[in-house]
Amino acid sequence: MKTVDIMDMVNPNFYSFWLTDKPAAILSGGRSSMKSSVISLKLVTDFLDDEQGNVVCLRKVGKYLSGSVYEQIKWAIYMLGVESEFRFGKSPLIIEHRRTGTAFYFYGVDDPLKLKSAKIAVGYVMALWFEELAEFAGIEDIDTVEDTFIREDLGDKQVKVYYSYNPPRNPYEWVNEWRDGKHNDDDFFLHHSTYLEDKKGFLSNQLIRKIDKYKANDHDYWRWMYKGEVIGLGDMVYNMAHFRWIDEVPANDDIMLIDVAIDTGHQVSATTFLGLGLTKRLNVILLDTYYYSPEHKQEKKAPSDFAADLAAFEERLRQTYNRNVDNRTIDSAEGGMRNQYFKDYGVRLHPVAKKKKVTMIENVQDLLAQGRFFMLNNDNNQVFYEEHKRYQWDADTLLSDDPKVVKRDDHTADAFQYFVQDNLQKIQLKL
Repeated sequence: MKTVDIMDMVNPNFYSFWLTDKPAAILSGGRSSMKSSVISLKLVTDFLDDEQGNVVCLRKVGKYLSGSVYEQIKWAIYMLGVESEFRFGKSPLIIEHRRTGTAFYFYGVDDPLKLKSAKIAVGYVMALWFEELAEFAGIEDIDTVEDTFIREDLGDKQVKVYYSYNPPRNPYEWVNEWRDGKHNDDDFFLHHSTYLEDKKGFLSNQLIRKIDKYKANDHDYWRWMYKGEVIGLGDMVYNMAHFRWIDEVPANDDIMLIDVAIDTGHQVSATTFLGLGLTKRLNVILLDTYYYSPEHKQEKKAPSDFAADLAAFEERLRQTYNRNVDNRTIDSAEGGMRNQYFKDYGVRLHPVAKKKKVTMIENVQDLLAQGRFFMLNNDNNQVFYEEHKRYQWDADTLLSDDPKVVKRDDHTADAFQYFVQDNLQKIQLKL
């Protein structure tokens, strides 16, 4: 085993966390603050000092474990030079110590009650880690899981519980209110960190340049995303300064592919299609907009009419830009249009895996804050701009942990959110 100095891997702002003897620690902070890296190093170090100790790592959604917290623990093990002491299992997801049989266990909390039957083969649980705490539904989820793993009497020992998350911008989200309520609780150590406290230069210059662009383009977004400040929502959803008109596709930034996003209202409300180009510089350009409102029309369009309109819309994009459509995204609740389009044209529309409205909006805000969204200045795209300009939060829901938007003239806004949500990796908002 190689000799390492743990403190060489930890920024000074985390020393107090490393040394605390309190049984619970809440680590909040902005993106790239390295809180998860420090927790993983702490967990592996403590694990190696306790031959009967096991660690349970949790995220709300199980499918995200292998690409996040599992890899984070694996990274810490390699950083400490002890990888030869472990078996890295993928099915089930477990990192087991070869000699002691103790392990790091990884669980999704999609259904907290299912964890009541979880068993630890050797020893006892010495620590729990709730990663991305803001994803959890509420404190009830946390209590159910904690009660499962800390009920065993360990004598003088205490189960250490670590919570890490990036604060939501809404001060009334449960996790923000919960953390605020722990300031005077002697069992809790509270810590907040940002990338600005990287005194040892762990972060790359490339990342710092990217963060500086956010800061220059949208200072409030930077405060929330990278400083972890709870800045509130405001009344209007988007900063319209980020919706920038261009007269033509830049000659030095060719379109690589085209995506289409669809929000249907049929005979009740408006239907819209968005044609969006992804450029070689990973900018997104709104190329064209189809918008049909049934209001004041005696004869409403049928699903077959919309299918024909969508086919014509796609063909116009292909002819204009000499690019095929890569992805066609539609509301997952919309079955009629999907079936009609497949029946008439043999093409499947992809149902978006929708998240909470706040989450989908935040993804759009991320793209906008990077300065990577543009709109072609044509007549068809005006309705997109006007709807987003009027898109606002419902004031009656702002003081809640589940704020809503005003459901009026929001069809292009919904379609744009579907596009971003369905293409997060392609447009490099999620790696």
